[in-house]
Amino acid sequence: MAKLAAEGKFSGVVLLSHKGRTVLSRGYGMADKEKGIRNHEGIAFSLSSAGKPFGAVAILQLAQQGKLSLSDTVGTHLKGYAKDIAEQVTIHHLLSGTSGLNTPDEDVQRIFQSRKEAHEYYEQWARQSKVEAPPGTPTGHSGADIAIPAQIVEAVTGTTYWDYVQENIFKRCGMTGSAFYTRPQWLTDEHIAHPYMTLADGSQVDAVRNLDKGSPNPGVLGKNPGRSFIDAPGDGGFATAPDLVRFAHALGDGTVLDRPYAELLTGAKIPHSGSSFGAYDMPVHIVNGQWVFGRGGGNPGVSANWNIYPYTGWVGVVLGNCDGLPLQEITEREMQAITGASPGDGGGG
Repeated sequence: MAKLAAEGKFSGVVLLSHKGRTVLSRGYGMADKEKGIRNHEGIAFSLSSAGKPFGAVAILQLAQQGKLSLSDTVGTHLKGYAKDIAEQVTIHHLLSGTSGLNTPDEDVQRIFQSRKEAHEYYEQWARQSKVEAPPGTPTGHSGADIAIPAQIVEAVTGTTYWDYVQENIFKRCGMTGSAFYTRPQWLTDEHIAHPYMTLADGSQVDAVRNLDKGSPNPGVLGKNPGRSFIDAPGDGGFATAPDLVRFAHALGDGTVLDRPYAELLTGAKIPHSGSSFGAYDMPVHIVNGQWVFGRGGGNPGVSANWNIYPYTGWVGVVLGNCDGLPLQEITEREMQAITGASPGDGGGG
């Protein structure tokens, strides 16, 4: 990691924990170059897709309380969806990424100015989804698979997704440095890492301070994570590395889910390639004879990955705030170190 940081390929934090004891904690680079704030384990990083499993946990909490069933269709809890979605697509389909839905591309140029504006946009965006394959068909990263369960959480609880997760997941786990921070907080709170986005000319800019700039990367063309006032319901959020370790332990000790529901969260649902499977809002892997649960995420200037090794009590976290970070290579090294797997046997979430 030090070598990557010296080469300008890594800025962020890495943490390894074994049975609740921190074994490795290192920060590299700057959280905010303008203010001279360095990265350290108390810095919160944008999670991007690495925050999606919080939505699955929220749904399973409500299932555990008998407030919904995983076999409920979308129309059981929500109005305004097309008949084929409302009557055929279930919560299980959505959480397992097998809804058969296709969601329109997001408007990556839009600069949101309030929680209300973001909430209304993503609610309408999800309602534009269409069934393009029979429910039960893997759909990969359909936005509806994330957005609709968040709406169901709101319909069942009467609160926003953001507030529900803050109270029932972050607070319960003791994740005091984690939240769905807004852009004004991102700009002013000194414990939140700024995303350094690489432009077409090779220069780096602070994305949240340069909303007029967009990524040249074809996979996220024109995108700038700072344009969101707050992350879309069901997605993202911010967390520190120690907080993600707290979340991992809370999953295992009954703090956020009773054991059967925690096992339901991480149980293999659909086969991917090799020894990788789809669980609820996350991939799971068999690596050198043991399960590894986790989730990765990325955006311009944002990289995140957390892995749980339930057989041995290890947790690994990698959080970054620059482009060009070799996250796959880093997480493979982590898996090799913890499981003893041969090079090439590991893989990030």
